[in-house]
Amino acid sequence: MKISEIMAGDSVVVGLKANNKRQLLQDLSVKAAEITGINERTVFDTLLERENLGSTGFGSGTALPHARIPELKKVYGIFAKLNTPIDFESIDGKPVDLVFVLLSPEGSGADHLTALAQVSRILKDESTCKKLRQIDSAEDIYALLNNQD
Repeated sequence: MKISEIMAGDSVVVGLKANNKRQLLQDLSVKAAEITGINERTVFDTLLERENLGSTGFGSGTALPHARIPELKKVYGIFAKLNTPIDFESIDGKPVDLVFVLLSPEGSGADHLTALAQVSRILKDESTCKKLRQIDSAEDIYALLNNQD
C-alpha cells in the first residue's frame, strides 16, 4: 500500500501546537473530520478509546494513533509535525513530535494492518525521521513520505 493511497497533500499538518496528548488528538480529530467527513467527536472518541488500551507512542519521538471507524469507506492517513514535543506516554518515555494518525473502516483487516506496517516502517527509520524534523513545508513532507513507498 502506498502512502498516496491513504493521504493527500492536505493531510499534512506542520507546526501544530498542542500542550498534551488529549489536545493533540482533539486537534487531529478536527483535521480528520475535514478530510473524511466523519464527525470530529466520533474520531476523537475512537482515537482516545484506542489510546486508553495503551499508548501508540512507540519511541524516538514518534506516535501512530490509529482507530477503526465503521462509517469510513477507505483508509485515511494524517501526518502532523509538532512545534514542541509533548508527553505521549511513549514506550521509551521520550516526548513526541512526529505523529501519523491512521483511520480505517471497521472491516478493513488486511488494509488496516498493511497501512500500519507501512507507516510504522517509515516512523522507525531514523534517517527519515531526521529529514522530517528538518522540513518545514507540508508539501515537502508529503513528498518525502511518498518517496518511502
